[in-house]
Amino acid sequence: MRHAEAIRGLYAIADTASVGTELSSKVEAALRGGARMVQYRDKSGDALRRRREAEALRALCAEYNALFIVNDDVELARAVAADGLHLGRDDASIEEARALCGADILIGVSCYNELPRAEEAVRRGADYLAFGSVFPSPTKPDAVRASAALLAAVKARFALPVVAIGGITPENGAALVAAGVDALAVISGLFAQADVEAAARRYAALFERAAAEP
Repeated sequence: MRHAEAIRGLYAIADTASVGTELSSKVEAALRGGARMVQYRDKSGDALRRRREAEALRALCAEYNALFIVNDDVELARAVAADGLHLGRDDASIEEARALCGADILIGVSCYNELPRAEEAVRRGADYLAFGSVFPSPTKPDAVRASAALLAAVKARFALPVVAIGGITPENGAALVAAGVDALAVISGLFAQADVEAAARRYAALFERAAAEP
């Protein structure tokens, strides 16, 4: 069984170009702080290093009962038995990914700011939909913008979890959680901070407060 209902909370994007050194220790700090999902994103061609890093992060996520998701690379996701795979515009299709990785893998799709792309992803069997950049992003300054109104429309239209990404802080993320966004995907707001664990706790607290509200 796939676990789409587990797509909730802080979604740590471990982008190796942004995280830099001490990848495992920084990801573990995010997990200690309450990250519920970790995505491994590496665009290099170093297959051996990528396999080694992915295996290490997969083990950490299992230890903290968090989901481990691989960005783009279907073969890597299969090799390390990842919980999920995240696909962008130029990546493999959902059907190809399921054929290689099995029916139980969670598949998320980047929808940018495009409702028709979300509709197509739902039709083809995606497990969650990601939209952004919601705010100006230091990681991708030229990314298209996905408005709060679009996120609200997506939540009203589809039953799938919705992930927001791009320039999200504990301060501006509160309104997104209040509006029903299921997960906040964060890179710089976590891994560019001096205390990654403390930063993670601030994001996780947004969902704890929302769950406690009547």
